[in-house]
Amino acid sequence: MSRIAIVGGHGHVALHLHPLLSAAGHTPVALVRSERYRAELEDLGAEVRLLDIEQQDSAAFAAAFAGCDAVVFAAGGGPDGNIERKRTVDLEGSLKSIQGADGAGIRRFVQISAIGVDNPLPDDTADVWRAYVEAKRDADAALRDSDLDWTIIRPGRLTDDEPTGLVVLGSDVTGGDVPRADVAAVVAAVLDAPRTIGRQWSLVGGDTPVADAVASAS
Repeated sequence: MSRIAIVGGHGHVALHLHPLLSAAGHTPVALVRSERYRAELEDLGAEVRLLDIEQQDSAAFAAAFAGCDAVVFAAGGGPDGNIERKRTVDLEGSLKSIQGADGAGIRRFVQISAIGVDNPLPDDTADVWRAYVEAKRDADAALRDSDLDWTIIRPGRLTDDEPTGLVVLGSDVTGGDVPRADVAAVVAAVLDAPRTIGRQWSLVGGDTPVADAVASAS
């Protein structure tokens, strides 16, 4: 059994991830900024610790990660037009998580990013979308440049559809939709798969079972 710190522990993907990790024998540690989420998260099998992604520094992240064996960065600044939160959550939250993991002596790190963020943006790209893409792009680059045992999962357009358990996962995947529940299933699977270390894969809905997709992705 291992303890998995989930940054953004009350996010939409994280809410699907906690019971999957618990069922697999792990202890998910949900990092959230408010006590009001505690009962809900404990009902999903998670331990709850408080962490304000935007206001606290990397030392506080390291302290929040104490006793954990891996970190999952599942936080996001939300779909609204707040450009600043794309920087403070999606980018700086990731950077502080990377530094915090290193400070806590944690090697394993899985990051949920977004498909296609390395692609050039058209000149007429909306400011908020540009900020989001650039934040995810730069966070992924920082993780790849770290000494951690990283995996980056880049899902397509996230939906709240029921999980299918069927996906396409790989380095050369075109855009598409994917249920958040299936993203969580892939994250849970890669945590236990050493072959996924040092790999960056895009993820959309498909016709391959999650376990098979993780085992064969290239």
